[in-house]
Amino acid sequence: MPIELNHTIVAARDRRATADFLTDLLGLPEAELHEPFLAVQLGNRVTLDVMTADGPITPQHYAFLVSEDEFDAIFGRIEARGLTYWADPLSREPGRINHWNGGRGVYVKDPDGHSIEALTRP
Repeated sequence: MPIELNHTIVAARDRRATADFLTDLLGLPEAELHEPFLAVQLGNRVTLDVMTADGPITPQHYAFLVSEDEFDAIFGRIEARGLTYWADPLSREPGRINHWNGGRGVYVKDPDGHSIEALTRP
């Protein structure tokens, strides 16, 4: 059996707010409660297990490979919500998307400062 990523824990100040942000932004089903987590199910059987953190949160980076149509929908939700977005991981190019590797990519921050990236080409 090949090694596959099964899940990762996403630290949050408010697990519901973070899980809702992710499912809404990415157009995913509502997160499922699996105490102490809210599990955000991705299409490749990986879950983001959102858990309330007791202490400080170190922002992480989560990148999602999406189709062109999914990118359009995600970017539409970013714009509709007036979210700040960037073309780059260092947040130096605000209000832009990138076209790396012949695709498109965008970065936003979740409520806890985690960097959420949607890209159409790896």
